[in-house]
Amino acid sequence: MSKILIVDDEMQIRTLLARMMELEGYEVCQAGDCRAALKQLELQSPDVALCDVFLPDGNGVDLVLAIKKAAPNVEVILLTAHGNIPDGVQAIKNGAFDYITKGDDNNKIIPLVSRAVEKAAMNARLEKLEKKVGQAYSFDSILGESKSLKDAVSLAQKVAVTDVPVLLTGETGTGKEVFAQAIHYSSKRARQNFVAVNCSSFSKELLESEMFGHKAGSFTGALKDKKGLFEEANNGTIFLDEIGEMAFELQAKLLRILETGEYIKIGDTKPTRVNVRIIAATNRNLPEEIAKGRFREDLFYRLSVFQVHLPPLRERAGDIRLLAKAFVKNFSAQLARSITEITPEFLTTLELQPWKGNIRELRNVIERSLIVCEGEQLTIADLPLDIQNAHYEQSDEETPGSFELSAMERRHIARVLEYTKGNKTEAARLLKIGLTTLYRKVEEYKI
Repeated sequence: MSKILIVDDEMQIRTLLARMMELEGYEVCQAGDCRAALKQLELQSPDVALCDVFLPDGNGVDLVLAIKKAAPNVEVILLTAHGNIPDGVQAIKNGAFDYITKGDDNNKIIPLVSRAVEKAAMNARLEKLEKKVGQAYSFDSILGESKSLKDAVSLAQKVAVTDVPVLLTGETGTGKEVFAQAIHYSSKRARQNFVAVNCSSFSKELLESEMFGHKAGSFTGALKDKKGLFEEANNGTIFLDEIGEMAFELQAKLLRILETGEYIKIGDTKPTRVNVRIIAATNRNLPEEIAKGRFREDLFYRLSVFQVHLPPLRERAGDIRLLAKAFVKNFSAQLARSITEITPEFLTTLELQPWKGNIRELRNVIERSLIVCEGEQLTIADLPLDIQNAHYEQSDEETPGSFELSAMERRHIARVLEYTKGNKTEAARLLKIGLTTLYRKVEEYKI
């Protein structure tokens, strides 16, 4: 049940309004002045406040500010005996939902309160969603106990509360966008847009249009004005992934934004102003790109005011088990699978992989393993064939009997199965053995 706070120094008016609200099914609390209103706000947590403008210890227009500061989700409707346009304008500026005159607008109160209650409920849902999003993209969501990762997180947390540009470096798949989101949602821009663009996904012309927008008629196919991603990210954060892939000509435009906060759209003559925080990421060695004439040195120094390097997964092998278990939990929910156990051999095999694709590759392997798993236990047999083969080859190298004919036969069968992508009929044909024999050997060698 929604709750309405009625603030008026006249008992008769409070009683009348309270009766009206109760008949509409609302719970009511009352206050006779500003001080009592703020106390009721704290004790009762109303959804909407109906406030008189003239109160014994203050002005309702100023009270709106105090209410919105103490409880931003509460909607305030101001009531006045004498309409005053400047007061009404100031009340709306202070955050009031509406400003109406007593007597003349009595028939408007009920529908107005109903709309205000809906708005307050929406505010509460939005706040809950923002908290959920903030938690999902917070630094706490970055899993790992290795020193190299903790050092990177610590640096990112320090820069998050500032407004300076950030350059994230590291191999592909190390989680640069996750870090960028964590920085954004830990900053003062958290309630504004986070816009991500991969600079390697577009041609030079298309990237310029996507990032900066264009005016209608500026080129063939430009039928109407288009807002660019920098405009979409205004007052928020833009994440420029693979910045090293950006065309040299566009780098000058980006530098201008960093220096002046302005840029000119395609086909426009007037500059567009934006207030955007830039987080860039690259897996390239930008100093080497500068030496080769492919990246602007002045842009590099503006982007790299603060650098954070993300370590590759092979340098934080101790985190693989933690990440794998987290991915299994997430994908189990998404795929409606009940995985009750992960065998030690499965996890050990993951720890021994080079993971050239880093966390992204590990994530994909876990998802694939859950899809092919037929029981409730993840075993090495659920891993891709190349990972299984690497595991058995390493095991063979560590075993005195690795030169035995059976060991060599098992390796050869495993390679053929990998070549046929698991097609046993085709593998039996290539091996020139019967399909039944192949099944027996697969079982015998635990391939």
